[in-house]
Amino acid sequence: MLGILASIFIIQIVYVSFFTLRMIFTLKGQKYLAAVLSMFEITIYVLGLSIVLKYVNQPISLVVYAVGYGLGVLVGSWIEGRIALGYITMKVILNDPESGMANVLRDNGYGVTSWIGSGRDGHRLVFEVLAKRKNQKKLYNMILELDPKAFIVVTEPVQLHGGFWTRGTKK
Repeated sequence: MLGILASIFIIQIVYVSFFTLRMIFTLKGQKYLAAVLSMFEITIYVLGLSIVLKYVNQPISLVVYAVGYGLGVLVGSWIEGRIALGYITMKVILNDPESGMANVLRDNGYGVTSWIGSGRDGHRLVFEVLAKRKNQKKLYNMILELDPKAFIVVTEPVQLHGGFWTRGTKK
């Protein structure tokens, strides 16, 4: 029975990890990769479910199935975080409108568009930076190292067209 439980557990982790990745690929517009992955996903799902249904009278098999599912979500999320598909934009607002941070970021290869904004207490330097998602943490830490009081908002663009960055992203 221990071998059966281990099989259920591993199958669930693999199935849910594939499910998570398929959803991410679909949301990122990689429909063909998502379709191929879904074929493996459904095969693994049917295999795991058939084993659990065979041992449905053993409550431990359902517990292992559920725990494997939960762990599969964590594993799938971890894998997706490592792959880090897509891009992010960071809107940064600095109290010092004379800050040279935008140029420092440009010197580090980031495309930066900056402007002066008006806040409650005066003018602010506002800029947006487009970066690959896998570079998000590095960029975020660089900004905070340069100005620990920076206000930062991170979003994921749905579609990109034109500009400095889209020419560079095709590499």
